[in-house]
Amino acid sequence: MTEAATPLSDEADGAAEAFAQAMRVVEALLFASAQPLPAEELARSVPAGVAIGEVLAQLTALYAPRGVNLRAVAGGYAFRTAPDLGYLLAAEAEPPRKLSRAALEVLAIIAYHQPVTRAEIEEIRGVATAKGTLDILLEAGWVRLRGRRRSPGRPVTFGTTPGFLDHFGLERIDDLPGLEELKGSGFIEGRLTRDLTVPVPDDDPELRADEDPLGDLFTPLDENG
Repeated sequence: MTEAATPLSDEADGAAEAFAQAMRVVEALLFASAQPLPAEELARSVPAGVAIGEVLAQLTALYAPRGVNLRAVAGGYAFRTAPDLGYLLAAEAEPPRKLSRAALEVLAIIAYHQPVTRAEIEEIRGVATAKGTLDILLEAGWVRLRGRRRSPGRPVTFGTTPGFLDHFGLERIDDLPGLEELKGSGFIEGRLTRDLTVPVPDDDPELRADEDPLGDLFTPLDENG
């Protein structure tokens, strides 16, 4: 005789079914999204009682040996080509943006010192910053206008974007390398001041106490910015 199903076995079957459905839902959402999706957002679409962390862990393990991997980037999760297969897509990919040394320096300063004004960037670098340099970083979607500093002239403050994290494969801004790693890679050299320090970066989108909103009318890269 076949034993009748018990309430416990029914409950286990139901949980397994809910988890499997959650895997399918999260997989579909991630494939359809052009941007990394935060775990909190994904959790709203899965069956009640399913832990989104377990779902993401299972999907990460499932896709680890495949041609695409699930990765934590820019504060969310996204499918990316497996690193060892990137060369296959090189011909189809857009040419990488080639930044000048000045643009790389400015980008690094914004990433580590944000929120930061143009004048503060120039003080750290020790040289003037061309308007076009900041324009390039804004157009690339890696830098954004945050607000205006509460100081004479009310200069614009700059910060990084989720697109910056995504492009450079970072989950969070504090995944950026420290000063010694930057020096070892040869990134920091030349005109940067000798007493340069690299603070713990923070890209909190909330305005600081010394920042005001941009307002409706402003000139993004005026002489004060």
